Parts: sequence; C-alpha cells; structure tokens
Amino acid sequence: MSRIGKKPVELPSGVTASVSGQTVEVKGPKGTRSFTATDDVTITVEDNVVKIDPRGKSKRARQQWGMSRTMVANLVTGVTTGFKKELEIQGVGYRAAVNGNTLKLNLGLSHDVDYVAPEGVTVTAPKQTEIVVEGIDEQLVGQVAANIRKWRAPEPYKGKGIRYKGEFIFRKEGKKK
Repeated sequence: MSRIGKKPVELPSGVTASVSGQTVEVKGPKGTRSFTATDDVTITVEDNVVKIDPRGKSKRARQQWGMSRTMVANLVTGVTTGFKKELEIQGVGYRAAVNGNTLKLNLGLSHDVDYVAPEGVTVTAPKQTEIVVEGIDEQLVGQVAANIRKWRAPEPYKGKGIRYKGEFIFRKEGKKK
C-alpha cells in the first residue's frame, strides 16, 4: 500500500490542473507543465485537489501510484515556487561568469568551458565562486547542475572542484614520508 499515493495533491490559489486521458496539465504563475501517467493509475481533479488511485492490486500499479503522485506534486511545486540548485566552486583560480544564457567556467583546464543552458533553465553566478541553477522542471534543473558539476567534480585530497552547496566531501589523507 502506497503511503505517498494515498495523500492527495492540493492545488494552491492561482494554480489550475486539468486531466485529459492520462495526461495532467498544471498551469501556474511560473508556467505550464504536464505529465503523462501510465495506464496503471487513475487521475481525477476535484475541488482544487488531484487524486491518484491505482487500477488494480498488481505490484506495478502500486509502484506507479506513488510515483505518479510525486510527479504531480513536483509539477505543482514547479509552477508555484520553482526548483533551485546551488553549486560552489572551490580551488585557486576557479571561477564562473554568466554571459546571456552561457556559463563560462575557468576550471584550471587549458581552455575555458562554455556551457549553454537549455531552454527553461536559468543559470546565474551571483559571485565568482557560486552558481545558481533555477527552473520549473525538477529533472532538468538537476540534470543541468549535474552536467556543470561533471566538468570538475570535487576531489578527495584538497577538496577542489564544483560541489553542491552544503555537500560533504570525505577528505583523504595525503602521502606520508
């Protein structure tokens, strides 16, 4: 029995949801997002509440029940407040700058890295050592942050690289004489 799936998704004021077949479309102040569920669940909208119920008692139906509810909740969160990932850059000479929708990274490589942000995601650099990735699609925001981090992942000896804000890097002891 899904504990997450049982809980209905409440729609805040200013947010509307419509269901056509297995597709849920949520409109809010930040934009419009949609999600297509599998045939294992039934989605209904009543009185500013979206309810998801399984069609049957199969294992797949129960799995899709909780996952579909979470996806709809993420749509509602995305169109109301949006999602945000913060990255920190640590290392001597490592820095970031934004020009339009292009992020320019100096990461100690022989060349500068230019990362063009995809449509629907905004990348800003409030400081030279901070990067903020924002958008209404949680999966896309997380993927962009992971792609940026991949250019110079934090290493365990000095801790240099791009890390998520608040991320703990397990430090190793260096060579001993």
